Amino acid sequence: MRKLRIFVFPVVALTLLAACGGGDDEATPAPGSQATGTVTVFNAMEPEEVTALQKVVDEMINNKVQYKATIEGSSQFEEQVKIRVQGGNPPEIAMYPQPGAVLELAKQGRAVALEDMGFKIEDLEKAFGKYFMSLGAYNGKHYGMPTNINLKSMIWYPKKAFDAKGYKVPTTFTELIALSDQIVRDGASPWCVGFESGSATGWPATDWMEDIMLRTAGADTYDKWVNHQIPFNDPAVVKAGEQFGRILFTPNYVLGGAANTTSINFGDAVGPMFTNPPRCYFNRQANFIASFFPKTAVAGVDYDWFPFPKMDLPGDAALFAGELSVVFKDTPAVRDFLTRFSGTEVQCAQGKSIDTSRISPNVNVGAECYANKQLADASKVLTAALKANTARFDASDLMPSAVGSGSFWTGMVKYVQGGRNSLAGVLSDIEKSWPAA
Repeated sequence: MRKLRIFVFPVVALTLLAACGGGDDEATPAPGSQATGTVTVFNAMEPEEVTALQKVVDEMINNKVQYKATIEGSSQFEEQVKIRVQGGNPPEIAMYPQPGAVLELAKQGRAVALEDMGFKIEDLEKAFGKYFMSLGAYNGKHYGMPTNINLKSMIWYPKKAFDAKGYKVPTTFTELIALSDQIVRDGASPWCVGFESGSATGWPATDWMEDIMLRTAGADTYDKWVNHQIPFNDPAVVKAGEQFGRILFTPNYVLGGAANTTSINFGDAVGPMFTNPPRCYFNRQANFIASFFPKTAVAGVDYDWFPFPKMDLPGDAALFAGELSVVFKDTPAVRDFLTRFSGTEVQCAQGKSIDTSRISPNVNVGAECYANKQLADASKVLTAALKANTARFDASDLMPSAVGSGSFWTGMVKYVQGGRNSLAGVLSDIEKSWPAA
């Protein structure tokens, strides 16, 4: 069977999000800055994120060069990018959330290696860390440029209303369940949940499974799960699914009921958290969800977050994801765009925009670059977990795409809609879908 290699985080190299003092290691823009033409950057962002990122690109890149870079997003990204690539009409650059898909493109000979474009890998490893660069490595070359990273192990809450109720931030899963019960008794639903995301519907539910796996089975078992060294219906995975079910299927826990979550967009799910009074109090989602909050909401006042609590194992764990930008058309403009977009100045500008809420994988981007304390704190949590080797990349994004962005996504939809008793069948079906060697 095909196995995706899981790389262990080197403690020294991976202070991915730490603020770096001293000199600026950002690469000098290539001579291609005089290039003309267009660069299309295709990605899985929602429209609001696309608009915000395009604004940064216009101000920081398009206004300084002779070519024009356009950010193009689609909720059908996984499906549409395959159609465009296989049809011979790929974008110049695609931002893949799934390293597994990047490796498949490299094996197929469809992507352009960064080495072949003139990039020095040792310089990129200094900027992004060896681990992140390694996720796009195949057969001695690198096919993915890290351009974003996000912390997923975050639970958001309406701080003002939360504090007014006298609620306390839980530090263990047991405390989280007890607080959820209290919120139900107080007449609200504890959880705001939405799993709809176009052709990618189900991915937010896989994040729940991954966060719980890290906290109940540990990083080593998590790695075995990703590599298919244990089956998808292994007892450790079953346990994670059952714990997820405690949130999903406890009466009144999920606003609107679990079965309806697959028709609620993940970005829309946070809306009821900001009504007066809130109709729900918790939303487990990555740092970028803040871009979906009401524009009038003030970070640290109207909302805040806390790390996904400890479960069976001691210590803190962190689930993270990000994007690897893959080149399909090598041009001077593309080379210049990637150099600028991944560099300190443009990455810092993205961090300052609350509408993008993007955290940079570039180690030269410090805490002062972020729009608020919430984003800066997220970078610190992730850095600490990376140093402790308890952070792991999103499992579904590392698995073969037939599973990670296929049967795992759809299986979680079946579980959500089918209830507790459907778990065993769902996990067995995902196990059967794993590609043969």
